[in-house]
Amino acid sequence: MILSDAINIRIKELLKEHNLSAYRLSYLAGISNSIISDCKRGKVKEPTLSSIIHICEGLNIELKDFFDSPCFKDVEAIDRFENRQNKIG
Repeated sequence: MILSDAINIRIKELLKEHNLSAYRLSYLAGISNSIISDCKRGKVKEPTLSSIIHICEGLNIELKDFFDSPCFKDVEAIDRFENRQNKIG
């Protein structure tokens, strides 16, 4: 799985766990709603660590808790994933 997909899944999990909308999380995190929405839709291929830290602050969790999910077990960076796909195809 590529990193952006794993982040997308994790944000959706955390929104559900905390019973929050993306809009409410953006308010709590102090970041634009479009950042969270774009991450959720997979529009952002490589979200910044700063954005993820803001999301964690909005959820009142530590960064390690964000990445403590099975969806990050076999995650790959987008460039490595694309290079491997090009070799196969």
